[in-house]
Amino acid sequence: MSQKNYFKTADGQNHTATFFLVATLFLLWAVLNSLIDTMDKHFQDLLHLSKAQSAWVQFAHYFGYTLMALPAGLITRKIGYKGGIIFGLFLVSLGCFWFVPATGIAQFWAFLVGVCAVAMGLTVLETVANPYTTVLGSKEYAAFRINLAQSFNGFGWIAGPYIASYFFYATTGGAEAASKTLYIPYLFIALFVLVLIVLFWRAKLPEIATQDDYHTDERGPAATADKSHHQNLAYVLMLAGAGVITFSVYAILAYVMEVAVPGWAFLVPLAVVAVILWKYSRGLSTHHIWAHPHFSGAALSQFLYVAAQAGIFSFFINYMISELPAISESTRSGGVLSWYLQDGFEQTNGVWHLNDRGASRMLSVGFFLFFIGRVIGAAILRKTSAHRALGTYALINFLLCGIVMAKIGWLSVLAVFGTFFFMSIMFPTIFALGIFGLGPDSRKKASAFIVMSITGGALMPKIMGRLGDLYNMSASFLMPLVCFAGVAAYGYLWPKLSKAENLSDVSLNKGH
Repeated sequence: MSQKNYFKTADGQNHTATFFLVATLFLLWAVLNSLIDTMDKHFQDLLHLSKAQSAWVQFAHYFGYTLMALPAGLITRKIGYKGGIIFGLFLVSLGCFWFVPATGIAQFWAFLVGVCAVAMGLTVLETVANPYTTVLGSKEYAAFRINLAQSFNGFGWIAGPYIASYFFYATTGGAEAASKTLYIPYLFIALFVLVLIVLFWRAKLPEIATQDDYHTDERGPAATADKSHHQNLAYVLMLAGAGVITFSVYAILAYVMEVAVPGWAFLVPLAVVAVILWKYSRGLSTHHIWAHPHFSGAALSQFLYVAAQAGIFSFFINYMISELPAISESTRSGGVLSWYLQDGFEQTNGVWHLNDRGASRMLSVGFFLFFIGRVIGAAILRKTSAHRALGTYALINFLLCGIVMAKIGWLSVLAVFGTFFFMSIMFPTIFALGIFGLGPDSRKKASAFIVMSITGGALMPKIMGRLGDLYNMSASFLMPLVCFAGVAAYGYLWPKLSKAENLSDVSLNKGH
């Protein structure tokens, strides 16, 4: 099949140019996200924070997503895809410009404000761009298109840590000197965002209606029909999500912040939520997005995936510094690794290890594998079912995390890099599976909730950091291991949840 068919809708319109313009947004938010992940170690050194304390950077980042996700969905439904993109870019530029005065203030809270502000803008962009790529062509290739767009995201993940190695980890003057240059990459990004605003303002972005396979956008008397539709399964999935969030908050209070909270304490709010959700679920019909388990399951699965991704990304540098086996003199002084890392080594008690700068550059290697995984994954998704690929990739990462926890020398190190490759397709594929078959209005609403589930990245890394403080960074991979198990379950169970064989299943049009 030619490239043209991947971006041609049923009316014969070719949206290739629109797709690649929107793909630049994926590059943008990848650079900004990867800069966030390298900040953790910088603030540990500058402010003498523990791993759990430095995870407030991740908390501020994902808290911004939580704050803005639902407003982003509402705004998008009101002003459309183009208006939503321009509004999101405007918020991102404001957040990036804030880092200039924040560097002068030089207080942890000031940087956290900037992190949160940028994240709020990115929330709008992700809420708009992710579902938009799925409608810029035939439904059959929705997962392929969103993964292809996320391949641009991979370029940003590679570039971000390399940029950070220069501005966050200065070779002279230490962390204090590096903190004075922290605003520079954000200033350049802010100027680039202003250029993007002009480009999108002048571009023609079509509002493309999608087929409402599940009749979620229908109104009138039919909207109250079929009250029993998936009520029990929807309730179980919503309660599972509430349980994960409630336990995460309890774990942070009890084990990270060391607040004296009894073990049963998290059961009380969960019981209250369970009653509320039960009453809510009894009123669900086919026209509620939460009545469709493939969507509610996607929201929970995305929560778990982003939790695992944020944990691995943000503590990668800590892992490389503390768990990497000793580096031989021949490796340090010659070869490609020596050329790439340059001054990224330091010697302790006669043994060579990576320093912060070297570990940051190794993170770029991980993100390169992440990018390669996206490219290969996009090709795989042209040939195989999206849900099956998701389940297999998540299962492999479950096993890789087990190898990391086993501390098998360089094999465990390779397993960490392997998780980057197999995480690659998860976010976009979960997104495509979650909004499958929903009407145009419901799709935007569902996208907002799936983006909001990124909250997992705010809560769970603090638990991973605490495990690293109490035990070691290898043991901390227990958190992503559990998360990947949940993602694998969603992938393999998706056909039962959606009552569809794959993303091109047309049997839904005949009734569901």
